Amino acid sequence: MSERSLSPADFVHLHVHTEYSILDGMSKVGGLVDLVKELGMEAVAITDHGTMSGIVDMYKTAKEKGVKPILGLEAYVAARKMTDKEPDKDKNRFHVTLLAMNKEGLGNLMKLSSMANIEGFYYKPRIDHENMEKYSEGIICLSGCGNGEIAEAIAADDMESAARLAEWYKKVYGDRFYLEMVDFGHRSAPGYWDVQEKINEGLQKLSEEYDLPMVITCDTHYLRPEDKDAHEILLCVGTAALLSDEKRMSMKEFSLHVVDPKEIIERWGDTHAEAIRNTSRIAKRCDVELELGRILIPHFTTPKAYKTEDDYLRQLVYEGAVRRYLDEGAAGKIREESKGVREVITEGEDEDWTEYFDIGVMEKYLGERLTTRIEYELGVIKGMGFPGYLLIVWDYINWGKYRGIIFGPGRGSGAGSIVAYSLRIVDIDPMKYDLLFERFLNPDRISMPDIDTDIQDDRRDEVIEYCTKKYGADRVSNIVTFGKMMGKMAVRDVARVLNVPYAEADRIAKLIPDPIQGRHTPLMESIESVPDLRKEYENNPSSREVYDFASKLEGTIRSHGVHACGVVIAPEELVKYLPLEMAQKGVVATQLPMGEIEDLGLLKMDFLGLSNLTIINNALKIIRKVYEVSIDLDKLTLDDPKVFELFQRGETTGVFQFESAGMKRYLKDLKPTHFEDIMAMSALYRPGPMQFIDSFIKRKHGKEEIKYLHPGLE
Repeated sequence: MSERSLSPADFVHLHVHTEYSILDGMSKVGGLVDLVKELGMEAVAITDHGTMSGIVDMYKTAKEKGVKPILGLEAYVAARKMTDKEPDKDKNRFHVTLLAMNKEGLGNLMKLSSMANIEGFYYKPRIDHENMEKYSEGIICLSGCGNGEIAEAIAADDMESAARLAEWYKKVYGDRFYLEMVDFGHRSAPGYWDVQEKINEGLQKLSEEYDLPMVITCDTHYLRPEDKDAHEILLCVGTAALLSDEKRMSMKEFSLHVVDPKEIIERWGDTHAEAIRNTSRIAKRCDVELELGRILIPHFTTPKAYKTEDDYLRQLVYEGAVRRYLDEGAAGKIREESKGVREVITEGEDEDWTEYFDIGVMEKYLGERLTTRIEYELGVIKGMGFPGYLLIVWDYINWGKYRGIIFGPGRGSGAGSIVAYSLRIVDIDPMKYDLLFERFLNPDRISMPDIDTDIQDDRRDEVIEYCTKKYGADRVSNIVTFGKMMGKMAVRDVARVLNVPYAEADRIAKLIPDPIQGRHTPLMESIESVPDLRKEYENNPSSREVYDFASKLEGTIRSHGVHACGVVIAPEELVKYLPLEMAQKGVVATQLPMGEIEDLGLLKMDFLGLSNLTIINNALKIIRKVYEVSIDLDKLTLDDPKVFELFQRGETTGVFQFESAGMKRYLKDLKPTHFEDIMAMSALYRPGPMQFIDSFIKRKHGKEEIKYLHPGLE
């Protein structure tokens, strides 16, 4: 088969690092997929160093753009067992390229990646031969780059070890094992490396001797050849080195861009057409469909008296509504009229309730307005499959409140639900303030409900620990979050690497405008639109160099950590749905960020630890100790004139969401007199509606006419 019979679609990049290979890969997934398509290829792999953080991003992006995604990773193989961690024996590790061929393969890859990060981590997340063999089904294995086991043996002239390893890989993976020849081992390739040529020659001998198929890969780390210098700067950011350091880690001698398939065909087509075609054959063998948009809520175990989650939720909501809306006299009558019914419900079962109220009796006393709203909300919740979600939130919040943990009164769309109010999930009465339930759940906009839970920060971990014990340690995890290198930070990082004096770096970074309502303007757009910045760019060659490199790195992932409040709870072992890692704080976290977890349909909870609530708790203790007065937060009024005077003076330091300088300035102008004024400020002081604050203040004081877009809004 000759070069002339090959087309760009016959080659697929199978060894590809994206920005999820943090501070090593520079390619953003969207740009990668666009370039691959532009060059005539029909598929592309994602094989980041030791992580699978980008698989959902790649899957969604590639599918949207008509390119086949191949999900994998470049794993690190331990020199001995992955649990061995002796400095003199285990610092060495080898690379291997693993691709998910099917659903089982993806599951095994996620297990391997999770084990590598949690159990095998030693400088890098490592797997070992034992576990590779145990979880080999459904995985296609490429022998790896120049740092692979077989490649290093060949480079060291140890063909005996290389052959032994090749036999082991063939035994484990069968016809799913391929020898990986890297493109820059070809003498006409840019960035030619003589050691890689030697490795490639050794691989060809093994291929002939052991009947092993070969593939060509490029080990890409950035998109285009002109990105090489920017990638060097990225490496310097990651290793805290200067570009001028002679002994720093560098990959400049290699060309690690997304190579045009026409160049691959030109170099390898006459001698290794099959190795080129094997890349597209592998792409055809890989057929993984991610199940997105599911609803994966853990089953909530109800008391034996209730057959379904829905039955139990309904009972809890009605009893909660009685406590919220009726006095003790009405509750006593309901209790009296409910006699006899309870015994039928709980006959022969363990007692789960100190009292039982019959729903029919409760409906009569609650009245039509409340029961209509309750039944409407319960109907939507049941229809959308979310009774379990409400029960889970009800359970951990009320568990915490019973133990004296202070929770916030409710924030976000959940405050519009009478079900959430009756369950004591929120303490805002949606009926009193005419709040919309549809902001929380809407049958016409299917999405997972979202209740933000604010917890006193010194006891937040107790709530998470309770959930972990209740649902299982293997089903509950923190969530990873990624920090990106935006304009000012990119400029400061590049300036440091280029050894620009700190004062000068600070000056040129400060010329970049701050984000507008939380949104960053691309650096090159700012240079066009901001006169001082444009003048600096045009007249100072040193600044221009910094800005040019910073614009290339802008938006690249720079760091990752644990999300401040996100926790995921799964119906089964989490590793069945996504890969896990050990975060720097010593807690298990997902490898996928918040958005991708929601895409998979997993239950994401926001447990936000607030110091404000801890301060309130301490204040209550001091008041109780000094004045012998116990204050019930649920019974505090919302019309205290002295509180409004504090808000009117902008004396709101320590008040959640009202302590910023901008908010204080607006409060002084508004001079709030009703709780609704404070509600409006909380809603307006955020990106988007912020532009209407001045108009709202003028209308409050009669300085501007109040107009309605539609009579229905009045």
